[in-house]
Amino acid sequence: MTTFYNRVYGAAIIKSINSNYNADFSGQPRKLPNGTVYATDKALKYSIRNYWKEVSNDTVFYFKRLNDDMNPFDLVGLYGNIFKTQVKDDSKETILKNLLSAIDVKLFGATFAPKGTGVDKKNLSIHGCCQITHGLNKFVENVIYSEQIMAPISTPGDEKNGEKGNTTLGSQSRLQEGHYVHHFSVNPRNIEDDVQRVKGEGLTEIDIAKLKEGLRKGATYYDSAAKAGTENELLLWVQLKPESKVVLPSFVSLIDVNEDKEIDLSKVSALLSETHIKSEIEKIEIYYNKSNTKVLNEPEGAVFSEL
Repeated sequence: MTTFYNRVYGAAIIKSINSNYNADFSGQPRKLPNGTVYATDKALKYSIRNYWKEVSNDTVFYFKRLNDDMNPFDLVGLYGNIFKTQVKDDSKETILKNLLSAIDVKLFGATFAPKGTGVDKKNLSIHGCCQITHGLNKFVENVIYSEQIMAPISTPGDEKNGEKGNTTLGSQSRLQEGHYVHHFSVNPRNIEDDVQRVKGEGLTEIDIAKLKEGLRKGATYYDSAAKAGTENELLLWVQLKPESKVVLPSFVSLIDVNEDKEIDLSKVSALLSETHIKSEIEKIEIYYNKSNTKVLNEPEGAVFSEL
């Protein structure tokens, strides 16, 4: 397989209409202290992992699986279930090689810290090739609303006091409209030492194609009652030349979404057009659906494709 050597910077924009892309433990969309709605990097990674597992049929390590008792596996059990071997029987080099065969570990990294007799000294930390930031809602509004819902199941009554059970009331919260911007970077050198240690395979062109696909389709593919209305909106991919040493800032602060729901890339375009940066760029790709997304001031030379 062809090895991928380039560093990449980009942004993935997730649109959420009357939806809850990433709830906190109270069920509310997450908010910064200033009231701006945001989503963690884990929300985007989960949607990508789910897409890889369900559509691409790739080996995905960090994803909930149930044991015979219908309980989630612990780390040792998860390793055994996926790789058909036991942590206590494998060397650290073998464990590292197995973990790197999972596409989510190769790209997103891993903290492998199993607990138990015979496994507690086999801890590993892998710095993945792709780093994703929290997503910030760049739409001009952050309107959250809640509504009551009724469950079809009643609560138990008190027979001694003649009290009857009542139907259960709950609530759900939604963001009226959001356009979450996640910044990401890709650096194949992050796993270079680990790959050499186990004589394995580094980041490949196929891995990059799967990453792009997950960033373009994962959120749309994952559908649930809470996330209905959450969709991939745009992917910006800025690929540097293999020898480039340029470091780009986060695109989150450079992308705006105006009150007309238009995505403005003027600040990104200005950055990428600077002479010392432009000369280091191999290609710029931008993915979105022109039928329902309006993009302003695209970077010069960007190659457009539909999501």
